[in-house]
Amino acid sequence: MAASKDPRPCSIADTLALVGEKYSLLVLREVCLGNGRFDQLVRNIGAPRDVLSTRLRRLADAGILTKHVYSERPRRYEYRPTPAGLDLEPVLMTLKEWGDRHLRQNTGLPMVVEHNCGHELVPVVTCRACGDPVHHEDLTAHPQAPGWTLRGPVHP
Repeated sequence: MAASKDPRPCSIADTLALVGEKYSLLVLREVCLGNGRFDQLVRNIGAPRDVLSTRLRRLADAGILTKHVYSERPRRYEYRPTPAGLDLEPVLMTLKEWGDRHLRQNTGLPMVVEHNCGHELVPVVTCRACGDPVHHEDLTAHPQAPGWTLRGPVHP
């Protein structure tokens, strides 16, 4: 079956178009850890310098990162997360938890994130209204895009 010219309108797809490129979430990981200088990013991510420059520019243009001058001669910048960038940090923690559980079961954890309560963070998605943890069987999607149902477009 050929790909649709008009795929399902979706905020997940829109978000991935912005942060789904290789290295983009790793840039955000490092910046959230306080490693926002270019040389730190190159060392900790392992991305080619030209690719990293492109990712940083795109994330800054999208309002996820901001540039701050830390040296005038030569002029150098460090990157920091904006409020929109910090809103992605729970996504990073959830991805980390999934990887710890499903990919690193017997190999040891490369990093533990501690919550300010003193315990290891184990993120759980909860409903904002009732506070209950979210499980697949508790969810019901209601497509809002005109011409779309759960199964796909009304007129395929």
